[in-house]
Amino acid sequence: MTVRRLIHGTAVLVAAVCLAVTLWTGIDGPGVALAFGVLIAVGELTRWSGAEVRQAAPLGTAGSLSYALLGSVAGDPARHGAAQVVTVVLAASLLGSVPHIWMGRSPTLDHLARRVLSVGFAAVCFQPLYDRGVFTTWDGSAYALLLIALLVLTALCDAVLAAALARSRTGWPFGPLLRDELRGLLGIGSAVCATGAVIALAVGVAGLWALPVFCLPLLLTQLSVRRYAAVRATYRQTIASLARATEIAGCTPSGHAHRVAALSRAVGRDLGLSRPELTVLEYAALMHDIGQLSLVDPVPAGATAGLPAQEQRRIALLGGAVVRQTGVDAAVAVVVERQADPYREQPVAARIVRTVNAYEEKARDAGPEGPLRALEELRLATAGDYAPEVVESLARVLSRHWGGGAPASGGRAAVVDRWG
Repeated sequence: MTVRRLIHGTAVLVAAVCLAVTLWTGIDGPGVALAFGVLIAVGELTRWSGAEVRQAAPLGTAGSLSYALLGSVAGDPARHGAAQVVTVVLAASLLGSVPHIWMGRSPTLDHLARRVLSVGFAAVCFQPLYDRGVFTTWDGSAYALLLIALLVLTALCDAVLAAALARSRTGWPFGPLLRDELRGLLGIGSAVCATGAVIALAVGVAGLWALPVFCLPLLLTQLSVRRYAAVRATYRQTIASLARATEIAGCTPSGHAHRVAALSRAVGRDLGLSRPELTVLEYAALMHDIGQLSLVDPVPAGATAGLPAQEQRRIALLGGAVVRQTGVDAAVAVVVERQADPYREQPVAARIVRTVNAYEEKARDAGPEGPLRALEELRLATAGDYAPEVVESLARVLSRHWGGGAPASGGRAAVVDRWG
């Protein structure tokens, strides 16, 4: 049984138990449950898809956490238990996810499993103690700190779940995935946790009218992040279009830059690069051959791996100069410029681009045995030309997805579909 199935099974079991308990005992405070359910459903409806964002439904998440940590409404005890919290959150999340499920967007099952388990954790930690009157003698500041502490613990648990699900789904190393999730808590994650705590405290004092007032800042933040994601997507499309210039000019075969970029990103994931480092790596891989546009005599088939070292460095420097003129991040230009340096002097991204480019050129149109022969050639050249750890990472990636090799000539486009 994979970790992903275990997490899904645990979420289903928790949801089933909570639903049974709620149906048996009935719903306490139906008006409050309905108000928070509407908030969560709206948050799910406005969840964006198609962009690589860490928190796809911040409003729904904040509403779920605030309901789990809600002790009173306008001074009156809320009296809903942990089972009701999970039931209301799951029902509202499912309702808001119907359009996304219908259109086949995003890993909805993973999203719902994380929501059930993380909200259930927060509710189990808070609701029984509140019902027993443990917090009645706490002053306002101590109570607020308690909510923040519980939200931090819940966010950490959710980060572990997200990393475990991603590890099971993609096969990427768990450590770097968890590191990325924890780093994300400093951004939109902290805003979600803070909003959840503020909503729980405000509803306890001012009642349900506090919901629209204190959700508005997070909603505006969500719209801003959505626009930022759209700008980044447009930026990436622009770079991808620039990368096609070498193909249109006949300097490189069709799809070469995209194949190198997709495979480089997979190798970078395997080596534990962070998300910003992967972005730089992908952009550099897309534009790694752009220096060939400055050549008077084109390289046959764009195969620079077989050229003398001095000529490779000259083309790389020309490419770096072109990248700097486009206004792309200077870090991308550095990787493009240094892809032909001795590997011991290269940054990790440049080592990856050099190795993957050489593999793609050597394996291209070489028949069924081409990928294996190309990989063996790279291994034999690790003494001077290619970083051994990158070559072995490339071998692991290829083995993981194609059982020891790579797609033959008829399946080269699968690289972009699988990793792009």
